Amino acid sequence: MTASHSDQVIAGQAMYNPSTLRLYDFAAFQLNCRFLFRVPVSEVVGLFDRNVSAKHLDLGVGTGYFLDHCRTHPGQAITLADLNEHSLNHAAARLARFDVTTVQANALEPLPLPGREFGSASMNFLLHCVPGDMREKAVVFDNVAACVKPGGRLFGATVLTGGVPVNPLAKVMLGAWNKRGIMHNAADSLDDLRDALAARFPQHKLTVRGCAALFEAEVP
Repeated sequence: MTASHSDQVIAGQAMYNPSTLRLYDFAAFQLNCRFLFRVPVSEVVGLFDRNVSAKHLDLGVGTGYFLDHCRTHPGQAITLADLNEHSLNHAAARLARFDVTTVQANALEPLPLPGREFGSASMNFLLHCVPGDMREKAVVFDNVAACVKPGGRLFGATVLTGGVPVNPLAKVMLGAWNKRGIMHNAADSLDDLRDALAARFPQHKLTVRGCAALFEAEVP
């Protein structure tokens, strides 16, 4: 990771604080997903329903919304990994009914977690916040997959700007968010995401909803 990318990661996550996190679910899922990205939140919940294992790693935790709403397992164990301590604390409190561990970590660096430990891992709405082109940010797949058992599941969703239908309002907002450094997906295309997945996961699935791509993969 370059020094520039490191600075961009730190700057991008700084907006998430107790005040903004209280509004996050409404802004992200009731407004952005519905009107801008055109991806049904129910389909993202379904992505979690299909893939979450009893020992799960979540990278880029947001507010913990999807783990709060998806099907879980008896004795569910969840490790939350994020660079932002406010997001970690918020999600951990929301998911306190589970066995929760929090880890402060940068997605672009090897994760400070045991290798081949988890049955599943999610990286939901994370890649579009990671700086670099898809080839550079795809190292996140490597860092997360290194923590998942062979045959385990890696999944998530990301917003793209190329090869998918982007409505006019979304184009305006995505352009503004990229200029502000809130998102970094101006060069993210469906083909590049497909190539990054295919290079790492012989068994994978990619589904487009609006300008979002939902991905599911088996870790070899």
